[in-house]
Amino acid sequence: MTAQWVNELNNFSGTERYYRITPDTVITDGAKFVADKGGAYWLMTAIASYLPEFTQKETFIVANLTVSRSESSCTALLKLDDGNDNILAEQFIEYTDFELDVIKLYACYTGDMWVIMLPREY
Repeated sequence: MTAQWVNELNNFSGTERYYRITPDTVITDGAKFVADKGGAYWLMTAIASYLPEFTQKETFIVANLTVSRSESSCTALLKLDDGNDNILAEQFIEYTDFELDVIKLYACYTGDMWVIMLPREY
């Protein structure tokens, strides 16, 4: 399934503003666009909920969400890895109405906070 807004993701490179979603995590313009258009603030906070355990251990994390659809259900798997396919965390999501089949986001630690962003914003 392809959401109508997916082509607009290519318009993001860099960010002009950060939006705080937890005390130690912000999202970029592109990640906020996904959260707004895709109804995916739950995804941003799910990713953010894992990040404190990696502070001082990792500075770069790749978050991949893969949605599985069937006639009776729509589930997802969120995987966080270190960028070298070493899985750091996984979460099964029993239900989602997220429109995209897959999305990849990056989380980078700045020394003060985590920043969740689209790959094109890195």
